[in-house]
Amino acid sequence: MFKKLLFLVGVVGVAALVAKKVKASNDERALWHEATTAPDLR
Repeated sequence: MFKKLLFLVGVVGVAALVAKKVKASNDERALWHEATTAPDLR
């Protein structure tokens, strides 16, 4: 039982790290997109 719980905690931890990495990557890409597109001066 304890091994299953430990395994589950490990899987959840890895999933959280991956989700954090993906979010950071998306935020960085959005920031670069905003910084490199011409402003709309209409």
